[in-house]
Amino acid sequence: MDDATFHGLVDEQFMDVEDRVDELDLDIDIDSSGGVLTFTLMDSSSIILSRQFGSHEIWVAAKSGGFHLGHDAGSWHCESTGEQLQQLLNRVFTEQGAAPPFS
Repeated sequence: MDDATFHGLVDEQFMDVEDRVDELDLDIDIDSSGGVLTFTLMDSSSIILSRQFGSHEIWVAAKSGGFHLGHDAGSWHCESTGEQLQQLLNRVFTEQGAAPPFS
């Protein structure tokens, strides 16, 4: 995939995630800047999504660890857990005491 396609896919995915978290009607602070999307939860823990230009991946950092997601067949998936991005985010949000954004 070329860089322009990668950036377009990540922008679209980040906007979708941000919209879904915003719809949760919870006290979650959202900060989007410099290719990083940060969610600060009520307990002050964070879930961070970042775009990785060189590897064309989305990285997710949460209390339970760091996850690298590649794009294949129309979706972002984590090779180490086998989860798609939506499944992974539902899990880490729930683990950190928030509602799952993709339920």
